[in-house]
Amino acid sequence: MPTTTENTLIIAKFGGTSVADFDAMNRSADIVLTDPNVRIVVLSASAGVTNLLVALAEGLAPAERTANLDKIRQIQYAIVNRLTHPDVIREEIDRMLDNVARLSEATALATSNALTDELVSHGELMSTLLFVEILRERNVPSEWFDVRKIMRTNDRFGRAEPDCDALGELTQSQLQPRLAQGNLIITQGFIGSEAKGRTTTLGRGGSDYTAALLGEALRVNRIDIWTDVPGIYTTDPRVVPAAKRIDLITFEEAAEMATFGAKVLHPATLLPAVRSDIPVFVGSSKDPAAGGTLVCNQTENPPLFRALALRRKQTLLTLHSLNMLHARGFLAEVFSILARHNISVDLITTSEVNVALTLDTTGSTSTGDSLLSSALLTELSSLCRVEVEENLSLVALIGNQLSQACGVGKEVFGVLEPFNIRLICYGASTHNLCFLVPSSDAEQVVQTLHRNLFEE
Repeated sequence: MPTTTENTLIIAKFGGTSVADFDAMNRSADIVLTDPNVRIVVLSASAGVTNLLVALAEGLAPAERTANLDKIRQIQYAIVNRLTHPDVIREEIDRMLDNVARLSEATALATSNALTDELVSHGELMSTLLFVEILRERNVPSEWFDVRKIMRTNDRFGRAEPDCDALGELTQSQLQPRLAQGNLIITQGFIGSEAKGRTTTLGRGGSDYTAALLGEALRVNRIDIWTDVPGIYTTDPRVVPAAKRIDLITFEEAAEMATFGAKVLHPATLLPAVRSDIPVFVGSSKDPAAGGTLVCNQTENPPLFRALALRRKQTLLTLHSLNMLHARGFLAEVFSILARHNISVDLITTSEVNVALTLDTTGSTSTGDSLLSSALLTELSSLCRVEVEENLSLVALIGNQLSQACGVGKEVFGVLEPFNIRLICYGASTHNLCFLVPSSDAEQVVQTLHRNLFEE
């Protein structure tokens, strides 16, 4: 852990695995209590709970609904039953579980994004209630705070966008006075509320974003993200066991990694931190002594190649039309159609008569498949011939000044001769080189590149 000084304010965020059960919550409590500068704690739902709630929101049959409710109850009760005085919190958790049951019955009649957000929010509400009780049993003065009082968002349920001005004002009027009283504040990540008071969510992984938004509003000195891995690595250690931890990385590099599939940080997390120049520390709640990665605005002598990221389940859309030839406005029409269907384009390459593009599903609970509705495909087909390719993966090489360096293409693609490269994007950013490969080859491609660029 980085050192702290007097009069610094730190927000600590703990992910789902860090609050998965009674022991994990106590390890996280140990981390919080080790550093007196940690004054606000942001929690995700206990591991597995959000997925179960999302499934319930889809309107399950009665038997499946009951099974999912039982699993959620088991996860939360495994924590409740190990408390010294479980009766204090059991009634509150039961009330939450009754809410979940009632809302999930409603989804069997009709589903909606607003109902989904209301249902899914209970994961964070329950984990924070339990964490406060664990701290109280350790005689730590702590206060449960409903983040929806201050996290004002628009009404784009499922992926709501925060109103930073309203958040700033509400934080100063409602959260700052509580901090001044000296209590440790425990609050929820991922959730907010729109103007009418209805619950919203910030999209999957949004607990990191919550921590960064609150950090900006309170002008904190550092944001600590505690997860199940001790920092950010040159690639996913599960794919490449020889991956090395990066001790110091810039916001730009980390944002590129997150955007292109590295799951340690939510891509949007970094935006408020970048704006306010707040360093972000990433460490493991299972092993806090192992150290971690500090993300900051600048590092000395950034390397040409920093890391590899892998994003699976990519969909490639190829649009073919002779009308493109020497014509104006074709791309504008394509993007207009995609915008009408709330779809943003990720990668794009063009030729005389073809456009190939991938769809951006980052931060959404949707996949490329579900984005390609029949209405969208029908509208595109009236303009051009449409081909859809699935089972692809995106490999991104993250680095610095890549588009200005000589020999990058040879160094990267020279070793990938045995593999089929379906699409390449290079030159738009100095920080990345991206390409699509068949999903069956993806891990081998990452292993080959890592061995040649980072291990030799």
